[in-house]
Amino acid sequence: MRNAPAATLPAEAGTPNHGSPARSAAGFGVPALAGSACALDRRVFLRIAVATAGVASLDSVAVAAETAPAVLIDTNVYLSRWPLRRLPCDETAALAAKLRANGVTQAWASSFDGLLHRDIGTVNMRLADECRRHGDGLLIPFGSVNPKLPDWEDDLRRCAEEHRMPGIRLHPNYHGYKLDAPDFSKLLRLATERGLVVQLAAIMEDRRMMHPHLQVEPTDLKPLADVVKKTPGLRLELLNLKGHLSPDLLKAGDVRMEIAMIEGVGGVSTLLSQVPADRVLFGSHAPLFYFESALLKLKESPLTEDQLRAIRCDNARRLLAKKS
Repeated sequence: MRNAPAATLPAEAGTPNHGSPARSAAGFGVPALAGSACALDRRVFLRIAVATAGVASLDSVAVAAETAPAVLIDTNVYLSRWPLRRLPCDETAALAAKLRANGVTQAWASSFDGLLHRDIGTVNMRLADECRRHGDGLLIPFGSVNPKLPDWEDDLRRCAEEHRMPGIRLHPNYHGYKLDAPDFSKLLRLATERGLVVQLAAIMEDRRMMHPHLQVEPTDLKPLADVVKKTPGLRLELLNLKGHLSPDLLKAGDVRMEIAMIEGVGGVSTLLSQVPADRVLFGSHAPLFYFESALLKLKESPLTEDQLRAIRCDNARRLLAKKS
């Protein structure tokens, strides 16, 4: 199943491409502008996706969507604006409505602002506030920390002490450091001491989608296994992996991944032939990717009930509950 990057929001005739009425209701029960990807009808999306993937029956997929287990935890969503273009559901209320309409009961959210903004403290403050005001318990904030900035240790402290965040999300390729850098090792150690889950985004989008003046290389994960081994108690989730966890990472410690960038028909079941089911979590990378793309990956892969439940919710619950 190929990933589905979200399209740029269409502009209403004669108006700039922002403040579209379509996003205020996320396309659920309220009329929306024609062409809004956020308002894409579920059966239309499934029909297109099924035809592309070669799944035999639309009806069987639709029935599966209606009878799927009730609990779904999305460990990879973002709030605020993607810096290069407007996205469907890039307003928090619209994204929350989209997630709820698709059965998400909890979403681990970071902020796009954390990639390029230098005032990380204010980024995290806004994130925590947005999650409180719009999530109603749905959105769980994961703060940004950039160890290349002054006083990053204080940003980490505020995430844990002031905002009561259960974890942080790192973007080494945007922040300009390698995984064998001393500050990165120190950051993992301090986060582990505070009992925080650490998420690390390998990439954010395909290079072909990047602006010519913002070409960002994928994070080089080769040094990571050695760093994990030297950080006992670390709970690490890798986001946006295009492949699977290497044997070295699987043996190094408590390292997990999610499925947002897993591609191919039966991609999740293929992944589970290489990675234990208890190391795989659900992630959509919404709103940069269409949420339905990730959900359909679970529906078109032949998974056992135990595997499905583990990916949908059990593994995420255990990761948050486990303390170093």
